[in-house]
Amino acid sequence: MLSLHHPFLDEVALGAAGAAVLALASSISAHVRLRRLRRGFALVDGDGKETVLDAVRHSVDETKALRGELARARADLDAARRDLGDALRHVAVVRYDAFGDMGGRLSFTAALLDDSGDGLVITSIHGRSEARTYAKGVKAGASEQSLSPEEQQAIELARRGPAG
Repeated sequence: MLSLHHPFLDEVALGAAGAAVLALASSISAHVRLRRLRRGFALVDGDGKETVLDAVRHSVDETKALRGELARARADLDAARRDLGDALRHVAVVRYDAFGDMGGRLSFTAALLDDSGDGLVITSIHGRSEARTYAKGVKAGASEQSLSPEEQQAIELARRGPAG
């Protein structure tokens, strides 16, 4: 007959039992840690229904939406900058006495130009009994009509901008 009691088998059985106890302890430890992680992923939002992963997903969606809004805002800003370049925003006024017998510098020339130097120059000449007003188109800082020295000065001042 064969003997079922062998010292080597006892050692293997004890080793297996020890490994099983270690595995059980490890499993319990992992389960406790997993439960803590799950609790940690629950947000404190009052009802506790949203997890951290849900919040991250919402944050990613909101970030995408904000990026879209930012891109639209940049496009709107670029369009506004282009429109502003066409605005008559460079202005200069030169006041002077058109006639020697008149005082008070009542005559004036105003240049209104965009960023390209296009626009118009308006001149108003005041005398004792009458006033005359002229308007001339300006393209790239020049006009097809002849310009007076005051008109040229107003255009140069407008193109140069405010003195810094």
